[in-house]
This record gives sequence, structure tokens and C-alpha cells, in this order.
Amino acid sequence: MNRYRLLVFLAGFVTLAAQETASPEIASHDQPVTFQSRVNLVLVPVVVRDSKGEAIGTLKKEDFQLFDKGKPQTITRFIVQKSGGQTAEAKPVAPESPLESHPQPPSSAPVANHFIAYLFDDVHLKFEDLARVREAAIRNIATLLPTDRASIVTTSGQGIVDFTSDQAKLHDALLKLRPRPVTGSGAQECPDVSYYMADLIVNKEGGGTVSIGPQSATGVATQETMLCTPGLPPQAALTMAVAAARQALVGGLQESRLALMVLKDAVRRISVMPGQRVIILASPGFFVPDELRPDELEVMDHAVRSNVIISALDARGLYTLDVAGDIAERQFSLRTTNARFQFHQQEALAVGDTLAELAAGTGGAFIQNNNDFDAGFRRLASAPAYIYLLGFTPDNLKSDGSFHALKVKLAAPSKFTLQARRGYFAPRRDQDPAEAAKQEVEDAVFNREEIHDLNVDLHTQFFKSTDRDAKLTVIAGISLKQAPLRKEGDRNRDDLMMAAAVFDNDGNFVAGMTKNVEIRVRDETAQKLADGRPITLRMPFDVHPGRYLVRLVVREAEGKLMSAVNGMVEIP
Repeated sequence: MNRYRLLVFLAGFVTLAAQETASPEIASHDQPVTFQSRVNLVLVPVVVRDSKGEAIGTLKKEDFQLFDKGKPQTITRFIVQKSGGQTAEAKPVAPESPLESHPQPPSSAPVANHFIAYLFDDVHLKFEDLARVREAAIRNIATLLPTDRASIVTTSGQGIVDFTSDQAKLHDALLKLRPRPVTGSGAQECPDVSYYMADLIVNKEGGGTVSIGPQSATGVATQETMLCTPGLPPQAALTMAVAAARQALVGGLQESRLALMVLKDAVRRISVMPGQRVIILASPGFFVPDELRPDELEVMDHAVRSNVIISALDARGLYTLDVAGDIAERQFSLRTTNARFQFHQQEALAVGDTLAELAAGTGGAFIQNNNDFDAGFRRLASAPAYIYLLGFTPDNLKSDGSFHALKVKLAAPSKFTLQARRGYFAPRRDQDPAEAAKQEVEDAVFNREEIHDLNVDLHTQFFKSTDRDAKLTVIAGISLKQAPLRKEGDRNRDDLMMAAAVFDNDGNFVAGMTKNVEIRVRDETAQKLADGRPITLRMPFDVHPGRYLVRLVVREAEGKLMSAVNGMVEIP
């Protein structure tokens, strides 16, 4: 994939001047159009399961109640998303008037429409856990369908494989996986302070500046220091324990921040694939303290807006804690105390909660306390059969970056269980409407769902200049019959943003362009548009012979209507 061209498309959303406009009343220009887009729209994915654990899709908007900080909200957007590639399939589009006409034989190569990123948290995984999930992943990848594409991602950044159907390449990458911790030598420390305990000591218990009882994290670490360093005075042991906590906090923050950063990059990468997108995070879990919570919620928010599902597999499997402690950690007798065991329990729950939150916040599934990793991967590789996407615009939302707890429940009592996003952070500044509209179009481009608010016809033309080079022209016939043109003086106005993208047979982005169109028409022309007279726009692309998916998105400003259509073209 040409990553430079992809970055240009995403960051610049480059526009073209229209040379084919039929009238000066309709003109294109290079300035971005300011759409009247809803700002601060919060999207909440919800999965509702019956007593058998199966997702159900028969509920209506009025069946849900949504609360923001305990206050009921009006659900303004309600979408039922079906999984399993049940969005509209790409249809072959015949050239409008082919510059070079070729019969289009049916291709035996199916179009990729299901993308799975296997993300292994090799920074936190132990060898024995990694070995088990790796073998299960190898067996799962062997069952992928011709329309599936898989990638291998690691939190360490080592051994990454981009989306492919090449089983040998994926298998080889999996065999090379191994634990790659960023911090720690593996030797027992004195005192041995975990990242979770370090957060308690430094951020919750004053970092040694206040008197803390012996059952606190600070007290436990201090007593352990005195046991592993006989003769050390209590104050010196406290100082040494706090210093160890600060060091563990720095290392833990680094590893957790890295995991979230890689996950965010994985969401960004898979979001440009044209189809169903699932990330499977195989991890023992990792602790996210308060200062990293905005980063975690940013990952979930980006995933929700990009229709990316994050599912998680707790790589510890059936996990229990021994009150006597881990056999490998019995150097200090203090490890057998109830206080130390309590902190181990709390930490085990906290790291698992991170995986649960990522899954619940994006409509994914979370599997834990189960050693059947084969069944786990089979379930996680597919999205829930139904996901409800609830959207609301908070009243008087302050741009202060504060956290808003969300709660979703059913209006009537039932035996169904709900899985929903737990909260969001308010923006720190007001969102620019133009940027919001551009993001909405961009998100629609890198999707496969068809939308038909406007009548849009997609056609293509192509000609081959050489055996290796071809010119592909995407032609859009756009009817504004449904668009509410706004009267201003002697003109009727609206604005269009059109985006087209070309993807290869593996779903990789090849090229993309956008065009902004100003419509300022007199009454006579407005009547013709209302009668269904289409506007025709063209976009040229330089490609090589091959089979391509063409994705066309049109967004108009006044009615905030959008259409998105797919087409297939094969250049011999």
C-alpha cells in the first residue's frame, strides 16, 4: 500500500477544481466546505444478549434508556449494525461509455470484506501464556475464509505483518513471537513493588509524606524492605520503599502507555480497511491509572467512530491466586501475609478490567477465566451478530475535559444482559464544524456500509496507456431531489463534499480524492434539480491493471444527507 498517498488523503483531504460543471451556478473550489454538522455527538455501542449469550437485534430506540452522569438523555441517533459482512456487497459497475470496452468476466478472486488484527501484548505476556495463545491463534488463522485478511501486531513493535491472506507469512510471524518486556530484569527486587502498588504508594498514599498504616501498600513495601535488608532503620526502609515505587511507576507507565499507543495505531490502521474490522487483543491485562484514562477512552472513541470492534482475550486463562504466593516469589516471608495477597487480588482485577472496558466500550467481547483459547479466538474473530449504536448530544456540554459516566438500561424489565460503553471525556475545546464534517465523510469512505439518503449513481471509465498503466475515472451522477436547497436572495444554495477511494483486492488503500462543490442556482435550475436532473462529477485515478473496489461518498450540507455506494471494476 502506498502509505504516503494514504496519509495525503487522510490528512489533507485534497480537493480538485471541477472542470466539468455544467453551469457557473455550480462550481468547485479548493476551500473546505463548512457543513452544519452536529458537534459533540456521543456514540454508545450496546450489545444485548439473551440467556444463552446470543446477541439480539429486535429492540427499538424506545426500548433503551441512556443516562449521562445520572441525567436521562434523548437518543437522537439509533442504528442497528449487523455483523458478518451483512453490509451491502460491492456491485460491478459497467463503464458509462467505455473508452476501452472489455467484457467483464466474473472473477474467481473474492473481495476481502473481513479484517482481523491479532494484537499480542508481548510487553506484558509471560512466556507460558504467550505460547498457549500463539498456538491457538495459529489454528484460528488456518480457518480464515477467502474473504478474510489478517494482520499480526505486537505492543513491542517487533514482527508486525500487515493485512494479508498469506498463511505462510502469518504462521512465520506467530512462531517468532516471544515476551519483550520494556522494563525489569526478571530478577527479584528488594522491595518488589508492582506497578499497581506503586500507583497506590505514590499517587494515593502520599508517597511517604504522610503516616500510613502497616496494611497499606506503603506499609507492606516498607516492612518487606526491612525483611530483605536486615538492620535497616524504619525511616530508611520507608525511603527505600518509596524510591522503588517511583521507579516501578515510571516503568509501568511506560509499558501501559505503549500498549495504548499501539492499540490506537492498530485502530487507525484497520479503520482504513473497507469492511468489517475486528481487533483481537491477547493480553494478561495491564493497569491503566487515572492519568492514562483519557488515552484509553480516546482509543475507544476512535474505534466507535470508525466502526472498529476491539475484543479481548485474557491470556492468563483460568487464573487463580494462591494465598501463599507464587512459588517463584517466595524469597521474602512477607509475601505470605494477607495484605500482600489483597494487593495481588486487586491488581489482578484491575488489569482485567482494562480489557473488559476496551471490549465493552467498542461492542466487542471479553473472554477470561477460560483455558479454551481455540473457542475464544473463534468467538472473538467474529463481531456480535447485532450492535446497537446509540447517539446523543449532551445538553450544555462544557469543553473542560471532564469525565462523564454513562449508563444504559432497558426501559422494561427483562432477562437480557447489556454490554455498553462506560463513559467518555468532554472535549477540551469546541469542535470545528468543518473538521467534524470532514471526519464524518472520511469515516464513511473507509467503511463498506451503503447509505442512500441521496440518489447517487456510480459509473467508471478506464483506458490502458500501456500494459502496466491505466487511467480509471470514477463518475458520480448525483440527484439533489431530496436535498433541501436554502433560498438566499435570488439563489438556492447547498454545498456538497464528494470523496472517492480505490482499494485493491486485499482491501489496501490505493488512491483517494475529494471534491467540494458550491451550488448557487437560480429558481429555474433549482426546479430542474428538484425534478431529478443529476449533477455529474468525475475523478481520475492512475492505477495498474487489476481488480478494484471503488467507494464513493457524497455529503450535502443543508439537510446533512449522505450517500455511500460501492462498486467493483476489473481492468484486464
